[in-house]
Parts: sequence; structure tokens; C-alpha cells
Amino acid sequence: MLVNLHSYYSLRYGTIPLSELVTRLKEQGHHTAVLTDINNTSGTLDFIKDCQQQGFNGLTGVEFRDGDTVLYIGIARNNLGFREMNELLTNCNLEGNPLPQVAPAWDHVYVMYPFGSRDIDLLRDNEWIGVKPAQLTKLYLAPKSWLSRMIMWWPVTFLEKKDFRLHCQLRAIDNNTLLSKLTQSQAAQRMEVLPSPGELVTAFSAFPELVTNTMNLLKDCHFDFDFSIPKNKQIFTDSIYSDKQLLEMLAIQGCRNRYGAGNKAAMDRVLHELDIINRMSFACYFLEAHDMVRHTMSQGIAHVGRGSGANSVVAYCLHITDVCPIELDLYFERFLNPKRKTPPDFDIDYSWKDRDMVFEYLIKRHGQRHTALLGMMSTLKDRSIIREIGKIYGLPKSEIDALVAGRSAGKANNQIARDVIEVYNSLPEDFPNSRSIHAGGVLITQEPITSFVALDLPPKGFATTQLDMYTAEDAGLYKLDVLSQRGLGHIKEATKIIRNNKGITVDVNDITTIKQDPKVKDKLRAADTIGCFYIESPAMQGVLTKLRCLDYLTLVAASSIIRPGVGSSGMMREYISRFHNPSKFTYLHPVLEEQLKETYGVMIYQEDVLKIGHHYGGLDMADADVLRRLMSGKTRGSHHLPAIQEKFFTHARNMGYPEATTQEVWRMIASFAGYSFSKAHSASYAIESLQSLYLKAYYPLEFMVAVVNNEGGFYSRWVYVEMARKDGAAIHLPCVNNSEYRSTLHGTDLYLGLNMIAGLETSASEQIVTERRKHGCYRDMEDFILRTHIQLKQLLDLVRLGGLRFTGQDKKTLRWQAYLLFKKHDEKMIAMGSLFDEPAKTIALPSFPVYEAEDFYDEIELLGFCVSQNAFDMTDEPADLSNHEILAADLLNHIGRQVTVTGIYVTTKPVRTKKGEVMAFATFLDRRRDFIHTVHFPASLAAYPIRGGGVYRIWGQVDEEFGFATLNVHRLKRLPIKGNPKFMDTVPIMPIEPVDE
Repeated sequence: MLVNLHSYYSLRYGTIPLSELVTRLKEQGHHTAVLTDINNTSGTLDFIKDCQQQGFNGLTGVEFRDGDTVLYIGIARNNLGFREMNELLTNCNLEGNPLPQVAPAWDHVYVMYPFGSRDIDLLRDNEWIGVKPAQLTKLYLAPKSWLSRMIMWWPVTFLEKKDFRLHCQLRAIDNNTLLSKLTQSQAAQRMEVLPSPGELVTAFSAFPELVTNTMNLLKDCHFDFDFSIPKNKQIFTDSIYSDKQLLEMLAIQGCRNRYGAGNKAAMDRVLHELDIINRMSFACYFLEAHDMVRHTMSQGIAHVGRGSGANSVVAYCLHITDVCPIELDLYFERFLNPKRKTPPDFDIDYSWKDRDMVFEYLIKRHGQRHTALLGMMSTLKDRSIIREIGKIYGLPKSEIDALVAGRSAGKANNQIARDVIEVYNSLPEDFPNSRSIHAGGVLITQEPITSFVALDLPPKGFATTQLDMYTAEDAGLYKLDVLSQRGLGHIKEATKIIRNNKGITVDVNDITTIKQDPKVKDKLRAADTIGCFYIESPAMQGVLTKLRCLDYLTLVAASSIIRPGVGSSGMMREYISRFHNPSKFTYLHPVLEEQLKETYGVMIYQEDVLKIGHHYGGLDMADADVLRRLMSGKTRGSHHLPAIQEKFFTHARNMGYPEATTQEVWRMIASFAGYSFSKAHSASYAIESLQSLYLKAYYPLEFMVAVVNNEGGFYSRWVYVEMARKDGAAIHLPCVNNSEYRSTLHGTDLYLGLNMIAGLETSASEQIVTERRKHGCYRDMEDFILRTHIQLKQLLDLVRLGGLRFTGQDKKTLRWQAYLLFKKHDEKMIAMGSLFDEPAKTIALPSFPVYEAEDFYDEIELLGFCVSQNAFDMTDEPADLSNHEILAADLLNHIGRQVTVTGIYVTTKPVRTKKGEVMAFATFLDRRRDFIHTVHFPASLAAYPIRGGGVYRIWGQVDEEFGFATLNVHRLKRLPIKGNPKFMDTVPIMPIEPVDE
């Protein structure tokens, strides 16, 4: 008879994990209770699922609050009442309105107002007054008639009294205040501990009417929810039959377009897939995805369909994906099989610039009531929460930073610090902290989404569910993944820049031609892949070099073996070794030789598990995919594993396979499946990689400018600027008369965009460009100030970076002129665009000294890197070419020798050894802009840490593996910069990536 339960989904308020709530209610002897989290229904369906599994009568509700004030509590009489409350929350959230002080006139919701907040005479038939035990004394003098409109109110926020401390800590975090300053009104009362039914009835024994009223109210409530039925949109056209006909027509037509009219094998595969799709009622899901990509393609918006969806020929024929599963021997059952009870996910990538337009289309196409982005929960186990806990205890920032970094977690030097870590360590792994947005999941539902949950409106501006993907899946709500990546932005913008700069229209969708292009193959072989999606990282450059990659299939393999599990298990090296020496190894069994010939007997794809499960273990494809999912850690349905294992071993015995071999094959599957990568996924990535590589091979400058304008990729933008310089671009600093908002290319002249200047506001950059386009170039500083209304500070930054160099005056003179102009004329008048009453008088200024490093410092500070000067020339120590100092291109000529190199720091990847020690792989750029790849083992890294950006001299031994050279670092030092040896400590060229300690 509890009508006001708070779980930990009452964010930064409740303390009760949902996993414990129903169990404890039953242990206490309760039969019915209402979950009423504060202003949200995130945990409602999980609560109901637990109630159904444990035979408990769980009911749904919401506690509606305005700040710390309880307005009213809604209790759903049925599922329609749950929707009514969700719609109130949703409408207020989406429209930015506060909750109404009085509940709406709901048809299916009981409403309880706090005692004293509502006149009993104004209550509607469905409304009640809730009375807490401490308020009962006030009823002795009240009219007896009041009792007929009152119910018991015992809020529950804690399972145990000790949880009150955690609650107060959460409230202090939420109110951004010291724990010692938390007020009584900001927290729950200590008595809000879960009572037994006896304690509850005893507390209200003087007023049995309240007990009876509460029992009768709850008896009239029920909430039925079938978790086994899919809740996604079921019909795309006007009927299931029409959906089936439309999908068949589109797939057959697409098959003829993709494969030609007479390809029987392809048509048979299409018909086979259509049979499964229609039997499993997934036609609508395919049609939704096709409709989305059809629309975006008609708008010139590129996409990449990846993931297991690329195993489907129907998806290929509908242009959802561009990977031919017949060419790559991909099994449809990896994507969809008759034993799969849940719809598969299509993972469809769009450019980060285009994705919001895709969301807008989906919402318009399927309706706002039926379409929303999927939410997610961030938890209190993120280490950043240590910072929040430290603040409420008043710890100084330096101590908090040390705790967050883990540098003093085990040896906190005071009791408060130890308390902070104790609080953090005591939190459950899944304790929610705040709601946010899933990376790209979209829900499209048959019933209004408010039938299942309320919606938020995050800053992104799209309605977002208050539940996450796990709860959604359990409820039968399955997402369409509309994901975002920068690689597609690179490709799209590069084709636009090529058209503008060279007048050439490039077709990057001619994949067949690109796969065979000799210049693309040359780039692959040389691992010259900077800027290309998925294949530009130092690790990927290493794999491509070691494989001497030349073709699409090898690139697909490389995209898979680079994954962490394959690399760390030693299978990456084994694959490369077998790739180069195919006759020097023995297959474990003839079936593996037949099925894994493409990968030389090494499992590198998820599909390999299906192959071996089917061909060696005798499993049908559906069971083979179930095996893959179970071995990959998919716990749902894990009770099926013993039966599948028995089938596998029984078939092997019947085939006469040696028991030891079968055991080893099973072990291979078990050890591999947990970190395997879908071949279809790798193939999708590889196509996009080839598209990028084609643009880089033929239009390197245009491609690199596109990468810069899409805010880089794996590396920071300065690396791509240097690559453009290496490819022949003349790099120009931002200029108010030549630069656009983003970087532009004119022939081989690359003008960096105004958006790259730190501190220059977007509005100011856009105003500079807009005004110049309307009225022509700026004549001088006065003209520039007058027409743009720029602020003095931003003007000075432009001057320091050479943005007004068109005047022909040096930076110091321009800075003095700026000061004088702003002093002579009121800045407010300048901002209004008022004309000077008379031309500014020319003032004779003295000549100013010019310092060698001045431009270097200004560019590093305002741009993040130097354009006008070579960083190597700015060091106080020249190259030591007489002492074995070499360039990156010479490393392979010095294998096994001790050498010295000099390079600008680019990036670091810290890793832990099996002993738990930290080592690192780092990358530097030499003076010819070639990459130096270094290895820093624990002892070396500890003695000679990389201390941020700058130019480093490095001593070490050259190692080589399959033609890829690395430098095993013994010693290094960062070289001092002329004029200011400590400058790089405060303004790094590129910050070092943190080591997760």
C-alpha cells in the first residue's frame, strides 16, 4: 500500500537500485506498491518487468515537483493513465513550460496532493489528499468528512537508515552546495525508509479510513504490459500484405540493377532472404531504412550502411548498404535468422553535418508522436563524479584533480579524501546520474511513444526518450541507428572543393573502378593514408605496411585484425605471418582449410564463427548465429548454450573428428568470439576508406582541406595542414581580405579559415566574411573596424596573427593604431557603426624591434601551431646529423642500430602491460613531414616521459617487423624554444593524451 516509491531514477535524490526494490518489497511482506520517480518514467518499465517476474503487483506513477516542492503525485489507474502522465511531462519538456501547479483533469489517473496544499472542497472525483504519519495529529480537529478524501502517504527513498547519508550527498551535488550547507527543504526526511506493512498500518491505526481509502484506490489500479510483443512500427504502407508486396518489388528491381537481369544466384539469394524477412514480420523495418536512404540520396546526402546489415543482399539491392554479400561470402543469418526474436539493427552513417537533417526527415515522415531519439543514462561510476563528491566536501581543486586522476586513490592523505573515495567506491556500477542522448538510436513506434515513456528535449533540439536502449529492447522497442562520422563529411566536402577549384565532378560511388585504381593501390601499399577514414591511425599504417596491402579484400582483413582483441591475442601477427608465408603453416583440420582459406586458418571475423559452427559443428545457420551471440557475451538466452555445445560435439563425433581437435576448435571459437568483428562491418569501412583514398590520390590538396574543415580526424588539424604543405600547398595565415569562415583553396594557395583562430567569436568571423562579400575588400584598419564593429580584443588577436597584413604595416604598428582608434572614438559608437567625425590623424610611431620567435609564439597561442616558421628551426639545438641523427625514411636502413631522430610530437597511445605497467606507442613528425613511430616501454617511459607538445630529440634502437620500422626509445628530451625555453610547457603544439591510471 505504498503510493510513493523513489528509485535511484529519481536522479540525485533516490538511493534504491531497481534490481533490489521488488525483492525488498516482497521480503517486507508487501503485495502492491507504486513507483513514483520524480518528474520522469525512466525506470517504470524495468520496475514492471521485475514485478512480473517476481509475481508482485507493481503500479506506475510520477511524483510531479517544482524544484524541491511536491506539487502532486499521479497514480495510473491503467495504461492509459500512464500515457496521460507521460504526455504531461513530455509537453512541458518539449515546450519549455513549467509543470502546472494543479494537475490536469485526467481521465485515468488518481492524483494525490500533499496535505495542506489543496483545499479539499476543490478536489475532483479522482483526487485525494496524502497525509504523512507526522501530520496525523492535525486530523483530530478536522471535520470527519475530510477523512473520506484522504489516503496514507509514507514516501520511500531509502531501503536502510544508513542510505540517508548517500541521499544527502546526492542532494548536495544536485544543488551544487557544500554538504554542510544542505538545507532541510532540499532533502528527504530521515523517516522515508521502507516500512513493513505492519509498521505502515500501525502508523495510521488511529485513522483506519485512510488505510481503507488507500487499499480501495490501489485495488482500482492495474498496469498490463506484454514485454514479448514488438512495439515498433508494424505497418509501413496500409497493411502488412502491401508491405510485403512493396518490399518484394523493390528488392527484385534492385537485384536486377545491382547484378543484371540474368543473375540466378543473386535472385535466389534475394528470394531466400525475403522469405525469412516476411515470415519474421520485418518488412516494415527494411522499408523504413530504405525510405530514409532513398530520401537522403535524392538530396545528395551520402550514407554508409554498415554492421551486420551488410550481410543482407536485400539491403544491398535497396541501397541501404554498398557491400555485396555474395562477393564477400557473407551469411544473411549473421543479420537475421528464424531463431532471432528481436529485430536486427541497421547501422547507417551520415556526415556529422547532415545527420540532423535525417532526424528531421524521420520525425516528419513518421510523426512526432511516434518518433524520437533514444536516450541513455550516464552513471555515477564515471570518475568525473569524484570531482562532484570532492566539491561538496570542500576539497581544494589540486586534491580533487589528484583523486580524479587516480594518483592518490589508494593513499588519500586525509580523512575527507578517504571519505570521497569511499563514497565513490560504494556506488553500484549502474547508479544513474543524468539522462543524455544515445549515439544515434531512433525509435519509430506503432503506438505513441508516450505509451511507454516520457520525452525530454536536450540541447540538441530533438525529442529524446527518458529510457535507454537496454530498457527499450526489453520492452520490445528496437532502434534504427542513424550514426554520425566525419569521414563522410571529408568525402562530401572534398568533391565540392574539387568542383570549385578544378571544375571537375568526381563520382566516388563508382566503387568497382576505385577498387582497381592503380594510384589507390600505390597509396595502400605505402600506407599513405593520413586523412582517410579508419585507416589513418599509426596502428593502421603499421598493419597496412606489414601486409603490403594492395587490394580491397586485404583491406577488409586489415580493418578487422586491427581490433584490440585480435592484436592483443597474437592472432594479428599470426595472420600477417601466414599471409606472407601461406605454405609454411598447417591447418588444424581440413574443414578449417576449406572454410577459412581466405584468412589462412585464422578466425578474424564474426562470420568465421558461423562458418565453423555450421560446417565443422553441424549447426544450422540459426544455431550458429546464436552460438556467435552467446560467445560474444550476449547473456540473453545463455541457457541455450549447453544444448548448442552438445549438438556441436555430437556432430563432430559422428563425423569421426578427433576429440582433441574438436576441443581445440571449440576453444578457438570461445576465445575469439568475445572480441570478433563483423566482416560486413569491415567491408563497409573499407569501401569508405577507398573512397577517401581515391580523393587523396588524385586531389590531395582538396581532400586535405576538406579534412581540415571537418575538424580533422584521428589527428589534430595542424597535422593535416602540414600534410597539405607536404603535398605542395602554400599555407597562408587567416586574412580578413582572403579567408572565409572555413579554410579555402585557390589553386595551390590554402588560406586557413577564420574559424581556426582561438578566441575569435563565430559571429565576428561570419560578420567579417559577410561584409566583405557585400561591399568588397577592406581598405585599411579604420575601414575594417567601421564595417565590422569588431571588439578591440578580437581585433588585436587578428593583428597578432597577421590577419590585417594586407595593409603592409607590421603588427606592432597596427596594434598601436588599433589602440589609438579605439581611444579616439568611443567603442560603443564603433559597435554601432557610427562614422568617425573626421579621419583619424596619422601619428608618427617609432620603429619597433622585431624578435625572431615573436610570430612563432603568436601563432602557437592563437592558432595552436605555427605556419610562418619551421618549428625545427625555432629550437635552440640544431640537428645533430654527425651523431647518427637520421630521418624517418632512413629507419629501415638502420635496423638493429642505435640512432637519433628529431620530431614534432603528434600523438600517444598509452597501454598497460600484463603486469599492469604503463607503456606507450607514440608518433612524431620529422622535418620532411614523415611519421616516426616509437615504442616506449615502461622503464623508458617512466624515466623519460613525454611532457606535452613540442620538438623532441629521441635516441633508441630501430626495430622492424614485416617491413614496418619502429624506434624502441631509450632516451628523449624536448628541445627548448628560442627566446623562451619554458614556452612549450604552457602552450603545447599538441597536448599529450592522458594515461588512464
